[in-house]
Amino acid sequence: MPSRLEEPPVGLATVVFLASRDALADGRALAALARTVPDGVDIVVAADAVDVSAETAATTAHEVVRTSARLGAGAALNIGIRRARAAVVVVLDASVVPAGDIATPLVDALGDPTVAIVGPSGYASADLQRFESIAPGGKPRDVAAVEGRLLAFRRRDAAERGPVDEAFRAPRYLDVWWSLVLRDEGDDVAPRRAVAVPGLPIEPAEPRAEGAEAGGQERLAKRNFYRVLDRFRTRLDLAVPARDT
Repeated sequence: MPSRLEEPPVGLATVVFLASRDALADGRALAALARTVPDGVDIVVAADAVDVSAETAATTAHEVVRTSARLGAGAALNIGIRRARAAVVVVLDASVVPAGDIATPLVDALGDPTVAIVGPSGYASADLQRFESIAPGGKPRDVAAVEGRLLAFRRRDAAERGPVDEAFRAPRYLDVWWSLVLRDEGDDVAPRRAVAVPGLPIEPAEPRAEGAEAGGQERLAKRNFYRVLDRFRTRLDLAVPARDT
């Protein structure tokens, strides 16, 4: 897939929409996204061996990248990142429906150089082996990792620290792994932060159309978890317990 990562950034943000096998959910989320994104935001659809109708593509997306064979969650995310034009990459899946501008608050949150990745919700963990879902409440809060249905990070960081490990065939724990990769500054340097940002204009998240346990993917989810452990099990400096605010 040709990459734009060496090109000068253009625009406020690129939204990478990860298409699912649920065409109705995709259409609903994409239509809402197209209605609500501000000027300066382009939309790239990564369709990993799933059908995105020509009508949907023409009315909602600036670019649709289709694969002829199923490559998996990590590869789909890499495809979207490589085609991103803007300095900030916003990743969205069909389980989240925007009700307003989601890009600007996420871009603003990344204006803090100590912050590596942001989204509306995340995971706390005291040991990087057990992860608890966390929402920010009324103010931003630090988390160990940002939940993958909606998250944002700098394109520059993705170019420097990527690509995403394409052994992540299923989405479960890919968000944890990628958050920790972006936060990690090395053993002797304080990590950057993952931040859950309150008040984003989104409708309540629905279950993923392709959840990690659906269709026999529980085995893949376990493998993903072990990939997180293999790289980060000793990196307790990256842990953010639930009691921290």
